[in-house]
Amino acid sequence: MFKSLTATLLASIALQYASAAPLEPRQTLATVYTACTVPNKVALTFDDGPYNYLNDIVNTLDANGAKGTFFFNGNNWGCIYDTTLRGRVKYAYDHGHQVASHTWAHRDLATLTWDQIHDEMWRVEQALIRITGANPAWMRPPYGSYNNLVRQASAVRGQSLVNWDLDAGDGDNVPVATSKSRYDSKIAQHPSTILALNHETHSSTAYDLLPYVIQKLQAAGYQLVTVAECLNKAPYQSVAAPQTPTADWHC
Repeated sequence: MFKSLTATLLASIALQYASAAPLEPRQTLATVYTACTVPNKVALTFDDGPYNYLNDIVNTLDANGAKGTFFFNGNNWGCIYDTTLRGRVKYAYDHGHQVASHTWAHRDLATLTWDQIHDEMWRVEQALIRITGANPAWMRPPYGSYNNLVRQASAVRGQSLVNWDLDAGDGDNVPVATSKSRYDSKIAQHPSTILALNHETHSSTAYDLLPYVIQKLQAAGYQLVTVAECLNKAPYQSVAAPQTPTADWHC
């Protein structure tokens, strides 16, 4: 009787503990990169698009033999499935620039649940696969904000995280002169590499800052490449043909 009662109590305690204790089956953490690793390389990155200035940014990069990386949202400044915007995404991709995930609606991933994080991730990944055929291997968390749950989710999805070591400040609406000064100060330090954060949603970035920094960086001897190239990694998990739009391509 005593042994039976003891066993029952122990089983009850174990059941209560199991139901209360968090289960952590997802232990692998995605790598977070904040700097390039290949010497003399600079990665110019552009967040928060697709937006109105995307094609002009691509054209400026192309005219100067430079490559950029675009971290796209699905539904931030506009719906990625909008005919014009998805055309711009395809334009950047077709011109050899890297397309990557900035998640769906630019929510702070560190404040979300496991399911919410995955929802923010897969929806923009699906859009990029549909529009370009490329499954991104890179994700930039909105605001640069992440925790271990975000890293676990990224690992499950086969992605690495990438932030930056130079912030132009355009996302905080600093004057373009301040953004130029930040680049000037960084270049004056002669770092081996630079991983720069810009935002494609500002006309001053597209038409004033970008031509300026390209000239300055190239004059300093840097090659302007994609994030994947500056880290000597693959840009995509897989590449296939783009898909034909259907009725479910909407935000």
